[in-house]
Amino acid sequence: MKRTISWPARQAAAALCLVWLATAFAQDPRATSAQAAARDWLALADRGDAQASWDAASEKFQAALPVAAWADSLKKERAPLGAVLSRTALKTTFKKTFPGVPEGDYALVVFETNFANRTEDHETITLEREADGKWRVVGYSAL
Repeated sequence: MKRTISWPARQAAAALCLVWLATAFAQDPRATSAQAAARDWLALADRGDAQASWDAASEKFQAALPVAAWADSLKKERAPLGAVLSRTALKTTFKKTFPGVPEGDYALVVFETNFANRTEDHETITLEREADGKWRVVGYSAL
């Protein structure tokens, strides 16, 4: 004997599957905010605006790298890559400790970035959640 499932039952089952999928793939809100902060900062670096990107970075970044040194590094390292064609967040991880820095609330955001002059590059942005609750960049690398 063949059993048939009514249309309303099929709709309910489909709705439950969609809810389950949305829940299973929902992103951690911390990751969403860390990625947004990283993208905002990267927009400044993408423009080659050393002063604005330095100003928007954390106090640790500023203490480790004077603005003139950051401007020089940005020009030497980023300019040859060309314009950003695409940037996709690959993963975001959270840590409490890193070698050589005090314990804190840190996030590492890894992007796959395609530049005009180099494709499938990876950028890693290290952020720290500061006392005011905002994520600020403490480190950047493009490999």
